[in-house]
Amino acid sequence: MKRHATGRRATGRSAPQAPTTTGAAAADRPAADPPAADRPAADRRVTVPHTAEPPPPAEPPVPDGRAAERPAVKRGVVKYGALALLAACAVLVFAQCGAAGGSPSGGSAPASRGGDGFNSTDVMFLQMMLPHQEQGVKLVRLAKRHAVRPEVKTLAAAIETTQVAEAREMQRRLREWRRPLRAESSEHAAHGGMPETTDAELAALEQAPPDRFEREFLNLLIGHQDDAVQMARLEIGGGEDGWTKRLAERVDRSRSAQIDQMLAILRPPSTTKPPSTKKPQSTQKPRSTQAHRSPKSLRSAEGTRPPEDSHRK
Repeated sequence: MKRHATGRRATGRSAPQAPTTTGAAAADRPAADPPAADRPAADRRVTVPHTAEPPPPAEPPVPDGRAAERPAVKRGVVKYGALALLAACAVLVFAQCGAAGGSPSGGSAPASRGGDGFNSTDVMFLQMMLPHQEQGVKLVRLAKRHAVRPEVKTLAAAIETTQVAEAREMQRRLREWRRPLRAESSEHAAHGGMPETTDAELAALEQAPPDRFEREFLNLLIGHQDDAVQMARLEIGGGEDGWTKRLAERVDRSRSAQIDQMLAILRPPSTTKPPSTKKPQSTQKPRSTQAHRSPKSLRSAEGTRPPEDSHRK
């Protein structure tokens, strides 16, 4: 009965206590951590609640629910907006493509050397200029047939002669280097290729009305020749072969002069008359010469007058 009564005392039962250790065993046991309230401020761990990163700002809405489109740049009289894009694309082509069969390199890697005093920039310049020259020759031959003004016909004939001769020199140089005359299209597919005058543009120009042909031709040729200027300047800055760099300098000078000439042709003539250099004529009547004669001249004139008596006789 005593054991049964003791077992029913649920509320009075105390928690089991750990056995006490005395002596050396108590000294070796690590002390328990003090409560958080009794710890020094420096030892307390601060838990920072996790906060989600703010979402990126939303793009401004486009009116009419249409996707934002990049404005197209028309190749024409003023093509300065496309120059930066063209130069950036050409830098990637020259720096990354390299020679045929070479491994791709980074955007900041220098042009690879060809082993005979030329590098991949020299090769790429000639390979890309050759089709560009052929397109230019097709373009100016249309002007030789359809243009009206003699200055436009003369310019077209001069450009044809120059670019045909330059194309022969480029082909000869590439053969000396044992390089193909044209780069493989797969080498530049990742870069979007080079801006060029397409066959569709040439066909549209050929069908242009006579009163609009010359303006369309000059606008198209200005953009075409400006592409050559940009490629030439990249060769001047990154090429190694002396002959190719001199050719690029010649291309830069000649195409820039042609662009200035075409802009002058497109510029409308001035309607203001130049100021006249003639002196205005006087409306006053000339004074009598007798009023300016001196008394001496008058007396001499009277002395020569015959006497009146002689007439009477």
